Amino acid sequence: MIVGASVLQLPAILKAKEMGLCVAVVDFNPQAIGIQYADKYYNASTMDEDAVLAAAEDYKPDGIMTLATDMPMRGVARVSEKLGLHSISYDTAIKATDKFEMIKAFKAYDVASPWFVTVDSLEELKALENQLSYPCIMKPTDNAGSHGVVLAHGFEDLLQSYEYSHASARHGRVIIEEYLQGDEVSVEVMVVDGKANVLQITDKLTTGAPHFVEMGHSQPSRHPLETQKAIKNLAIHACQAVGIDQGPAHVEMMVTKHGPVMIELGARMGGDNITTSLVPLSTGIDMVKATIDVALGNQPDIQPKWYLGAAIRYMDAPEGIIRSISGVEEAKQVEGVRQIIMTKAVGDLSTPIHCSNDRIGSVIAQSATAEEAVKTCEKALRTLRITIKNQ
Repeated sequence: MIVGASVLQLPAILKAKEMGLCVAVVDFNPQAIGIQYADKYYNASTMDEDAVLAAAEDYKPDGIMTLATDMPMRGVARVSEKLGLHSISYDTAIKATDKFEMIKAFKAYDVASPWFVTVDSLEELKALENQLSYPCIMKPTDNAGSHGVVLAHGFEDLLQSYEYSHASARHGRVIIEEYLQGDEVSVEVMVVDGKANVLQITDKLTTGAPHFVEMGHSQPSRHPLETQKAIKNLAIHACQAVGIDQGPAHVEMMVTKHGPVMIELGARMGGDNITTSLVPLSTGIDMVKATIDVALGNQPDIQPKWYLGAAIRYMDAPEGIIRSISGVEEAKQVEGVRQIIMTKAVGDLSTPIHCSNDRIGSVIAQSATAEEAVKTCEKALRTLRITIKNQ
């Protein structure tokens, strides 16, 4: 059973069918793209734990998973505990999806992480006026994709941005934490029988302040080997702190001048095409298949087949209505380009990049090194032409 049937879950649905499995999907949207490829469909929200459990009790799956989304992991874990399947515990799912519970677990296990406070109301925030240091980050405790994330340089910034962050908090709580400066990386991990295996380290490119939306990724990391060793050790320690003992983990951290420091993690595969495209291109490891195998209780194949470079770069455009998109076929012909993905079309609104949904599209490339793969992406992006009609 796959919790979700959107485009994010499509690689898992297609891979499961390719493996000869019978696949059920759960999604609130009866028009979700993955439904047509599944054998059975349950109409329910991926975040409705009771509904996901009811669907699983009807379907009786041998394994259950979700791909690249955090909150559905709570339903996955609850089903696994009730039906005796192979996944993380419900307690771990909470720690991996609530940034407050997560950072408490980090502190309890002495995992390098930023200072933090949580706020449930504007009144609570006002009471902290003389207790914070700046700059700092404010974000919802229970959202992802850079939704509601802001950088504050002073208390007035926090007051003015509170409603923006609070509006993206599903349960109303926001977290304020130390602003880490350095190079952001993510670590793609597969935990098998309690052992955390680091598959790849991903270097990240973001928009920076104030929203920190990811605009590019490349593998393998170009950090020195000693730094990479510290990154791997921190990722493994963080997984242990929240209790991830089965399945994938996507661990995000900042490499500061004092060493790597945790940002957050997800007890699932990374999104943004990191684990579905870049990991296979750079290592030959089919992480989607490995995740399905772990969910079924099978031993996954996580041995690298090659050591190449892979990268993705996202595109944006000026604000306005998209009037035309050209050069896509030309970009596909650039040597090393493996995929062009357009997430907005003619007639759609191009907006400033405040979250991942605001990006126009992306280019994915493979080459001998990460640096060459990035250059290939940039070359392909230069051939794409997007014209905008001002509103």
